[in-house]
Amino acid sequence: MRNLWAGAISFGLVNIPVRLYPATEQRGPAFRQVHREDGGKISFRRVCTACGRDIPYAEVAKGYERPGGDVVLLSDEELAGLPRERTHRIDVLSFTRAHQIDPILAARSYYLEPEESATPAYLVFREALRRTGKVAIATVTLRQRESLAWLRARDGVLVLHTLLRPGEIRAADFPFLDPGTEVLRPELALATALIDAMTAEFGPAAHQDRYRAELEDLIRAKVSGAGEHAAPDDDDPAGPAGPGGPGAPEPGLAGTLRASLAAARSRRAPV
Repeated sequence: MRNLWAGAISFGLVNIPVRLYPATEQRGPAFRQVHREDGGKISFRRVCTACGRDIPYAEVAKGYERPGGDVVLLSDEELAGLPRERTHRIDVLSFTRAHQIDPILAARSYYLEPEESATPAYLVFREALRRTGKVAIATVTLRQRESLAWLRARDGVLVLHTLLRPGEIRAADFPFLDPGTEVLRPELALATALIDAMTAEFGPAAHQDRYRAELEDLIRAKVSGAGEHAAPDDDDPAGPAGPGGPGAPEPGLAGTLRASLAAARSRRAPV
């Protein structure tokens, strides 16, 4: 892997030099936009609205558009000279429990690798987080943007997760949230029982990407010249064979929940 950034974790008076790497990647076939008639690849031009010329990337700059439409140009050198950009530090502010961080704030994840000379300090910090069961709240500036972040120990490595700011989260403003809207009590008891019956340890590796598999089958069939591709068996318990399929339950939410609960309990019953 190629590191994206190099700096240091600032923990009290301790500085731990580290390199930052992306921890995730997109998998699966990638699509391109093409011309439907001849399959030609679609390209996108950088055109200046002022002079109408095609602009090479080397001539592209960053600009801030003011409310009146005027643009303030900012050079890469000016942005790199900002105090926070120059620090290249992950500043640890405090420590907390991971469950106090709302998942909706999650943005990106990165691995942190220590510089060789900083390995002892890195391992001490990692073990201290692991033993206390806490995570570090920090700030970091990446790509001209200061982000709130949290650090945790995972599989022997420190992982940095950048967080969105609260102002970047849209408010959930929907009519059904009216305080006068009542929850159906009998159905609530059935739904709670169904949740209990379907509760299991989460193992992401056990959940296959069925859409990706179907897409790859389709692409292979097209490449081989086959007109059709076989559809996979649908083993989704909520699919046609589940509630609403053959032997449909009594109508209404309560009846559907009872049938779902019976199906869930039968699947978990010992053979």
